[in-house]
Amino acid sequence: MDGRRVLCIGTAMPAAAGSLERLPGWQTVSRDPATALDEVLSSHYDAVVLESPLPGWTAPELLVEVRRLAPRATILVRLPKPCPADAARLARLGADTVLAPDDDLPRHLDRALRERDFRRPELAAGAGPREEWERLLIGGSHEMRAIVHVIRLIAGRRATVLITGETGTGKEVCARALHLAGPRRCAPFVAVNCHALPAGLLEAELFGHVRGAFTGALQSRTGRFEQAHGGTLFLDEIGEIPIDLQAKLLRVLQEREIEKLGSSETIRVDLRVVAATNCDLARRIEQGRFREDLYYRLNVVPIHMPPLRQRRADIPLLAAHFVEKICRIEQIQLKCLAGEALERLCGYYWPGNVRQLENAVEMAVALSGDCGILTAVDFPLSEPGSTLAPLVEMPLVSVPDGGLDYERTLAGIERSILEQALRKTGGNKKAAAEMLRLKRTTLSAKVRNLAPPPPCN
Repeated sequence: MDGRRVLCIGTAMPAAAGSLERLPGWQTVSRDPATALDEVLSSHYDAVVLESPLPGWTAPELLVEVRRLAPRATILVRLPKPCPADAARLARLGADTVLAPDDDLPRHLDRALRERDFRRPELAAGAGPREEWERLLIGGSHEMRAIVHVIRLIAGRRATVLITGETGTGKEVCARALHLAGPRRCAPFVAVNCHALPAGLLEAELFGHVRGAFTGALQSRTGRFEQAHGGTLFLDEIGEIPIDLQAKLLRVLQEREIEKLGSSETIRVDLRVVAATNCDLARRIEQGRFREDLYYRLNVVPIHMPPLRQRRADIPLLAAHFVEKICRIEQIQLKCLAGEALERLCGYYWPGNVRQLENAVEMAVALSGDCGILTAVDFPLSEPGSTLAPLVEMPLVSVPDGGLDYERTLAGIERSILEQALRKTGGNKKAAAEMLRLKRTTLSAKVRNLAPPPPCN
């Protein structure tokens, strides 16, 4: 652990920095919040320790800013009287560890850094800046670190990759990162949305055609497979390919040869194929809508992009990235996110995932005018099809003068919540359980025990 650099921020930090001298070879720097952010931005630190209270800052606000400026650093926060709710909130915003003043700081810091090195050996002391492809995959959550690890392992291979995940989770971004990480980075990256093209045109789009191959084929056309020669072909929404075309695609993946429509000439292609889907291909196989042999040929290396609700720790980083990106595109002064805005973003369900988050940030930047700080009011997050009201708000229950049956009223509210979740997910209990932050078995038990609706008077 020698040679580690630690930045301590806060009024009580000189004492904390002194306590770290027990770790041989460590370099510790103590700064007040006014100068610490410039220090974080201009220098590399393995860890940052925040001490609360902080003059002019709340712990969440400073944590978000430090995490934005140093996305790879290990961050520990010391609170006067931490409680589980505080720890959970700060963890969502990017803290690695939350401590009390009497906790052994050197021991906790040493353990946090060892855990980081175990999970991300490429971030050990002396590691250089992130590569271009890594910068596409924003987030330090366990799920994103696992994806980065897989891409690093397979970047130099030709193996076919199948990326799964809900709409808006960043499957194409993952495919581009995979392309840039390997030796084909200077060759073409060709993307095809298989669902956007009519079935009759998809074959010609993929394989190309010669003049006169069909009505309207007035000249020859190079297909996407041939265009991607030497590089990567990304087939998005692969589950929507017609069953008769799947056999031809299987042959291409096996033989790396194509034939243009209307031609018997065989053309060799050297490329990596990356496919993506947001549907359950195993279920489609059972329904006879997808070939099982094609599935196994595509699913050589599987990568699953988790929904945003399962990696909430990445939301502050993503939100800050989108604010910076949009302000740069619009050529306006950079805005910052208030702590209350980040709390709202971290507490939302995000059915549209990362794409929805980017759209929400773009709307907030546009509607905030000349204000340099985005607050919770700038993010009127709502459920699809509903009025602009935060998803986390609960309906108000008023107690009549004559009183009410507490248990029956509570059961009615629970019933309403469960029925709404099941209705929104089309009866899918697994999805409904995720929506309500419940285990599937817990939700199933609650559904079985639903109290009957109160009788109409």
